[in-house]
Amino acid sequence: MSHKRIPKRKAAIAAGGVVALGAAAILLPNANASQDGGSPGAAAPKTLRATDASDLASQLPGLLGDTFAGSYYDSGAKRLVVNVVNGDDNAVARVQKAGAKVREVANSLAALKTGAQTLKADATIPGTAWAVDPRTNKIIVTADSTVTGSAWNRLESTVEGLGTAKATLKKSAGTFKTFVSGGDAIFSQTEAGGVRCSLGFNVTAGDGTPAFLTAGHCGVAAAQWSDSQTGQPLATVDQATFPGVGDFSLVKYDDAATEAPSEVNVGNGQTVQITQAEEATVGTQVFRMGSTTGLNDGTVTGLDATVNFQSETDPSGVDTVTGLIQTDVCAEPGDSGGSLFTREGGAVGLTSGGSGDCTQGGETFFQPVTTALAATGATLGAGDQAGGGAGDQAGGAEQGGDEIGGDPGAGAVDPSASAGDDQSGAGMDAGVDPGADPSADTGTGTGHHSSSGRRH
Repeated sequence: MSHKRIPKRKAAIAAGGVVALGAAAILLPNANASQDGGSPGAAAPKTLRATDASDLASQLPGLLGDTFAGSYYDSGAKRLVVNVVNGDDNAVARVQKAGAKVREVANSLAALKTGAQTLKADATIPGTAWAVDPRTNKIIVTADSTVTGSAWNRLESTVEGLGTAKATLKKSAGTFKTFVSGGDAIFSQTEAGGVRCSLGFNVTAGDGTPAFLTAGHCGVAAAQWSDSQTGQPLATVDQATFPGVGDFSLVKYDDAATEAPSEVNVGNGQTVQITQAEEATVGTQVFRMGSTTGLNDGTVTGLDATVNFQSETDPSGVDTVTGLIQTDVCAEPGDSGGSLFTREGGAVGLTSGGSGDCTQGGETFFQPVTTALAATGATLGAGDQAGGGAGDQAGGAEQGGDEIGGDPGAGAVDPSASAGDDQSGAGMDAGVDPGADPSADTGTGTGHHSSSGRRH
């Protein structure tokens, strides 16, 4: 629920889900890195914030054409690294003038995409995934713990056929699955039992009505969703895509007067304003909010990922999803559909699935928000209504002594320091009573994160 004090029927389910998070003042301050003083034509790369690097990266394919071979953000040096092929001097000069660092590589994006097509044709096996990693200029192929025997031999042979200079095969200890389960956050009751997911981002549908985005497999699993386990449905699925080219749903609020602020609730009265949809860039830090595990962070590790989930309706079938973002952010069942965003408030993705958990870590995959918006005809936010809600939210945070987007105050926790590299329950306070009802703090009316019910 939004923290804004508005009538119950006009209160939207909070973007990203509301949970009993500890770490009361987890903030996402704006990055402070700035460009150096070099001239636009200088060969030395500029120091860039992650958001600026992402903006620059989105312009490069059109600027460089076939010479462009991907890019990634070097978070240590705060520089955008751009891969080029063929040693094109003009391309190199253009990249340097734009402020990025040039790296000449062997594999073009076209060659890597051809390799991905070979994998699709010869190795679409449940429990496998592959994505382009511009840092290695290769396709990274991952097999989960279920890929053994003849299936492993087939996958290994296909990867070897692509050559070590083009593809790398690795093993995951977990099992690839979509992260939906029975419990809380956004709920639905089906003939097979109760299910839950996490809300991603509030949006305005193409017809001007309030709505939200979540995972496609959530929209396929159930048509109507509520903000409490036993409550009446508040929203109905309008569009759902899964499996196939993406994993996203557009769910419209049943009450056209619902206020749907453009923000992510990160727990304990703290919100992050969502200002724009943003393309993912390999190497950048991202944050995920989900109903089961709360706030966690990590890094984008691959783009244009393909994941072959074991079909839940056909024991011998495969649910293949393409066009996803790969990260090392942890997630667990119930987190499906949750928000992936940047510290500056860029909406990046919707949680799809992956392997592992928030104790051991693993690989996770996300539906890009930009393609979900384009496919559904929706836009971020809810116009003037969202603006009003956002204003009240910011005021509430300020009164609490911490302002979203500002410098952390006393007791505030920088999410990158809070989450850590192991991502084991990042941002959680061990002192929080796991049975506590977060509605006392947030007004959600939901209980704690049960793991009961049917997983889809």
